[in-house]
Amino acid sequence: MRLVADNFSGFLNDAREWSRGRHWPLRLFLWLWLAWLAFHYTREAAYSGLIGGLNLGVHEFGHLICSPFGQFINVLGGSLVQCLVPLISFVMFYRQEDYFAFSFSFVWLGTNFEGVARYVGDARALQLDLVSPFGGGDGGVIHDWNWLLAKLGWLTHDHQIAAVFHLLAIACLWLGVAWGGYLLWRMIITRDCADECAFKGLSSGGPVPRPGPKP
Repeated sequence: MRLVADNFSGFLNDAREWSRGRHWPLRLFLWLWLAWLAFHYTREAAYSGLIGGLNLGVHEFGHLICSPFGQFINVLGGSLVQCLVPLISFVMFYRQEDYFAFSFSFVWLGTNFEGVARYVGDARALQLDLVSPFGGGDGGVIHDWNWLLAKLGWLTHDHQIAAVFHLLAIACLWLGVAWGGYLLWRMIITRDCADECAFKGLSSGGPVPRPGPKP
């Protein structure tokens, strides 16, 4: 537990240092869009927006790449891959040392969890309009979670499982917004501080210790 706390503390310190003096106006527009997504996905589970099309594409791609691994993994693969891809983006952004981009990954993951929650919650009702380039064995479209939960004998628990995904979605959505907002605040106050120090240095005729702006 101490190791986890130390690693998290180190990560937080790295993020604070990274955000010092960064250019923030363009990132503000991205953060506002993320906040917009979080608000609408929280208010209305059926909300999709532009990112919904991306999630659907990743979902269908998941079925395609999982098709060689048997029917169960193939059916599960859509929901599995659409949640794994945002997790992979965390690794990518960490390697790039773009700490602000984590806010996008969190919100993106949250939108996918919410999509899975809707799908699971419809396992018995079968009310959703399914769109897929891949049909079932009889030419119809398989409802992934009806098939999966029936196979596992968990079909009567569809609403409880959906509720878990929904809670994960809300947590990820607003954690992403909070993280992005925190780093934006750090960028603004450290940039303003640097500007103020530069102005004082110019006024007193002394050297200006301000480094070049960070992207």
